[in-house]
Amino acid sequence: MSAHPWGDELVERPVLSEQTVFAGRVFDVVSREVDLGEPGVVTRELVRHPGAVAVVVLRDGRSADDGAEVLLLRQYRVPVGGYLWEIPAGLLDGGDDETLLAAAQRELAEEADLVAASWDVLVDFATTPGGSSEVIRIFLARDVAPAPESGFVREGEEAEIRLEWVPLAEAAEAVLAGRMHSPSGSLGVLAARLAEQTGFTALRDVSTPFLLRPGLTPA
Repeated sequence: MSAHPWGDELVERPVLSEQTVFAGRVFDVVSREVDLGEPGVVTRELVRHPGAVAVVVLRDGRSADDGAEVLLLRQYRVPVGGYLWEIPAGLLDGGDDETLLAAAQRELAEEADLVAASWDVLVDFATTPGGSSEVIRIFLARDVAPAPESGFVREGEEAEIRLEWVPLAEAAEAVLAGRMHSPSGSLGVLAARLAEQTGFTALRDVSTPFLLRPGLTPA
């Protein structure tokens, strides 16, 4: 094991120019000219994305000998042409004043009709760092209860959402067996399984800054 902690770091490189190639409803495609210094100037096309949050929801198993159960949802995804098992998630589109935690709480209520009394940071990740600016914070939510009636109506693909409580160990096995492909769902399940095995002792507080999005308020 390394003697000193190591990790990713943000390093700004001069952006010489940027042009919007496509402006979409959720994301834009931009062409950016960046000066990398000694390696020279490069032009890269990338997806400029607002970012998102996701939530791993856990509850106790049916008996004292059982491990935790995780809430999964089955949803159709047009780009891959199939139903994927995922975790509650959504875009950071709640306005400039919405914190990462508030966005996660909103998505949990909208997609799963639940509220949670216990929240922690589980894992942060960049979905496609070679081609997109999308980054996601995955929260761990526990001590859940039914959410108050909000009148929120699920539309489109969300109208078909199907919810299932699955043993966390079984979900982790499904990821490793290639039966679960959602990036946030797969990473979240594996991280939660590891956290469970270590007694949830290494979780971060919800106020922890998000390295890749320093301009966002965590909680």
